[in-house]
Amino acid sequence: MERVVFRMSGFLMIAILLVLAAVATGVLLAAGNDQAIVATAVAYAVLAAVAGTGFTIVNPNNAQVVQFFGRYVGTIRDAGFHWTLPLTARTQVTLRVRNFETARLKVSDADGNPVEIAAVVVWRVVDAAKAVFAVDDHVEYVAVQAETAVRHLATSYPYEAHDSGRASLRDSAVVSEELTHELRERSEMAGVEVLESRTTHLAYAPEIAQAMLARQQASAIVGARFKIVEGAVGMVSLALDKLREEHVVDLDEERKAQMVANLLVVLCGDRAAQPVVNAGSLYS
Repeated sequence: MERVVFRMSGFLMIAILLVLAAVATGVLLAAGNDQAIVATAVAYAVLAAVAGTGFTIVNPNNAQVVQFFGRYVGTIRDAGFHWTLPLTARTQVTLRVRNFETARLKVSDADGNPVEIAAVVVWRVVDAAKAVFAVDDHVEYVAVQAETAVRHLATSYPYEAHDSGRASLRDSAVVSEELTHELRERSEMAGVEVLESRTTHLAYAPEIAQAMLARQQASAIVGARFKIVEGAVGMVSLALDKLREEHVVDLDEERKAQMVANLLVVLCGDRAAQPVVNAGSLYS
């Protein structure tokens, strides 16, 4: 788990080293011993060189993971010029929000139809220590897990639902929530938080796109015809009720059936009706 490492201001450490140098120089000059001056100068140079390895600069929205001879000792998150434990190795990790967009993946949906799908994932590092030590490369890890999650999601839902109670890949809100939840679980061990994920491309594979388009058109035509017939039946029923209530004409069952047939032809036809007017016989 990530923890804070010992650190202090780098400028303060420089001031301390300068004060120590001034004090040591004054004491040695007062003593007047050449050998002591040389020995002290060498010792101070070694001390300054060792202390200099502890200086580090942390950029805004970045973190540095500090290791002391292979052992994790802590993380520096505050931006600025710092001094920490000398002789340590430091690995910089960005904490910025990042985007990753998957390639267009060709998979089979829940109904077995080949589809093309792609998604974008918005993520950031929240635990720098996990990002460095838990996985080999946290950026590549997020990329692989994103593509795996998108493939799994595509096989869990159909491209389009044929009944109202079933979710489909075209339900963007449901798909995004499911994908984000799965990616959060997969990426937690790498110290990564997934903020959001959404599909950016969704289509049938080219080899079946034409057939699926024809099926969609057929379904749309059937749905439209259903609405037309439903409305036509209601209009015919209303017309017969009005004729009966207004006593416009009395129709027997045979004439009623003929009138219903004619009205349905007019209302349900996909072309304008061409009425035939009976003008009677020209000869008596």
